[in-house]
Amino acid sequence: MRLTLEFGGGLELLCNSIKIHHVDVSPKTGEDTLSMRDLLPWIESNLIKERPEMFVKGDCVRPGVLVLINDCDWELCGSLDAVLEEKDVVVFISTLHGG
Repeated sequence: MRLTLEFGGGLELLCNSIKIHHVDVSPKTGEDTLSMRDLLPWIESNLIKERPEMFVKGDCVRPGVLVLINDCDWELCGSLDAVLEEKDVVVFISTLHGG
């Protein structure tokens, strides 16, 4: 499944400073759909190059990370259970800033 993943608010630094990634992610064997629950570990294994604890906590994103699926807050889409479709755009933005 072809997806566009965007990282902002400093999260791009965890991915070699690349903000936008066009990726192909396959659903788990025996499944027809890809959920956010499946995508997050894929991102951690394939895109995050350092300090994954700044992106994920347990099986979810860390508090302070805003997640948008096609410009809609993922909480309105089902959070971890949100089902992704071909050409979806998933955006991760850190709302926490140092100072």
